[in-house]
Amino acid sequence: MRVWLSAAAVTAAMMPGASTGSENETAVKLASAEVLTSLRPQLRPARADAIKPTAVASEGGFQNWITGFGPRAEAAGIKRSVWQKALSGVSYDAEVIKRDRNQSEFTKTVWVYLDSAASDLRVKNGKAALKKRNALLDRIEAKYGVEKEVVVAIWGLESAYGTFRGSKSVIRSLATLAYDARRSDFFEEQLIAALQILQAGDVASRNMNGSWAGAMGHTQFMPTSFMDYAVDHSGDGKRDIWSDDPTDALASTAAYLAAHGWTKGQPWGVEVTLPKGFDYTLANREVTKNPKEWAKLGVKGVNGTAVRNHGAASILLPGGAGGVPFMIFDNFEVLESYNTADAYVIGVGHLSDRIRGASKLQGGWPRGDRALTYDERIELQERLTAKGFDTQKIDAKIGPLTINAVRAYQVANGLVPDGYASPRLLQGLR
Repeated sequence: MRVWLSAAAVTAAMMPGASTGSENETAVKLASAEVLTSLRPQLRPARADAIKPTAVASEGGFQNWITGFGPRAEAAGIKRSVWQKALSGVSYDAEVIKRDRNQSEFTKTVWVYLDSAASDLRVKNGKAALKKRNALLDRIEAKYGVEKEVVVAIWGLESAYGTFRGSKSVIRSLATLAYDARRSDFFEEQLIAALQILQAGDVASRNMNGSWAGAMGHTQFMPTSFMDYAVDHSGDGKRDIWSDDPTDALASTAAYLAAHGWTKGQPWGVEVTLPKGFDYTLANREVTKNPKEWAKLGVKGVNGTAVRNHGAASILLPGGAGGVPFMIFDNFEVLESYNTADAYVIGVGHLSDRIRGASKLQGGWPRGDRALTYDERIELQERLTAKGFDTQKIDAKIGPLTINAVRAYQVANGLVPDGYASPRLLQGLR
């Protein structure tokens, strides 16, 4: 959920253990077989020299931390018997910290991400999942006003339709991350929320499993998001997102989107074509026009006609001027509340469209480009800022602030102002 995921405009995280070959090789592998891992882009760490140093981890230190944590848990309303039982016998998990430290190196371009996110096999499996659960999904859609294909698409990207929900102890992972100094406050908040879930009786500690970072269930809720938005749709008295039955998880996902302002009937976005001579400074999230106004500027759907009026829209260029252009609506921002990475939002949106029966994207991508590495993204921001195009933060996140800085640099240097942070642009800055 948004509480732990970073913004990224043109890159998305590659789960540790995935292929590290060339992008074309990766695309072929991902398109030919559905990878049974979450396709959720992961949190990017802050720049290395800004990370708080952690005292040398030890089992003894971890156990001392648990002892000190107990009173804080009780102050937050957790019964002593609950936290003591949940944390009894829990040991430090060095693998979790290793995963947390190394994730910045796993990146890929939006098009390679989409090759997997909306692969033919994932679409086929999504249609099968929708058919199997159609009656349930119809009821969820009627209650929450969120299209069933969107809910299924999130399910497909988060856990491959429930086949990979995570097998790590959430309590152990969160306790380890809370003990670690880098993001201790955030993960202690998540640990307390996880204990509140146990205290409420929604799940037993032995069954509270998830990802290494504590995301849980079919649609990978963090504990605080579970507390705020999870629902008991099955009516059994528990909000169960962990078991083989996905009822509560799917309904909770719809409830989450509804609470964040989902508009039924409005697309997340649509693929469009741009006219020759298009003013790329207009491809800015802060520039909104209705589809009729965009059509007057030559921006039309791939069928050559104006896009239907679904409200105010912006133009998004995740692959720059050489990639697929999208006209995005308010529902795009709602999906961002679930995960702020543009690649993820486009992945959910396009997969949901494909499950509904839409065709593949018609435009092309600059497949000769590769994703910038973590160090290169830091360098890009530093060089832009040094030249007077302030990115506001040096954090390796290619979000709106950095995109605006890139665009300003492009305008000043007579380049196409598409805001695309490419290896070629970095080379020019050097």
